[in-house]
Amino acid sequence: MATHHGKEGVVKTGANITGEVTSFTLETSADVVEDTALSDSAKTFLAGRTSFSGTVECNFDETDTSQEECTVGSSLTFTLLPEGNASGDASYSGTGIVTGMSISNPLDGVITRSITFQGTGALTVATV
Repeated sequence: MATHHGKEGVVKTGANITGEVTSFTLETSADVVEDTALSDSAKTFLAGRTSFSGTVECNFDETDTSQEECTVGSSLTFTLLPEGNASGDASYSGTGIVTGMSISNPLDGVITRSITFQGTGALTVATV
């Protein structure tokens, strides 16, 4: 069983690698619909539609094209690469609409940017 260190992760928007990423989260889910018959002794369900969303946390960099294109309402291709971007590494990609972008400016800390997105369409799970 392989394990990986978080420092290997890479995020891309479009073809651009997002700089200064400190973490990212990908959430996937599926709707379920009940198909239990009156005569069944236990409930049964069918898988329905799937969806995905995510968050990317970065150290603020106003010169980073990838960070700057993440404006609220933008539709971008997000590619999340938890193992890095070498051949054979896991890849999760899909179109996402930026639903939020916040900048945090602490008194005695690093300025950060948080980007949230909602996937639209299917998430592609593959390898690099």
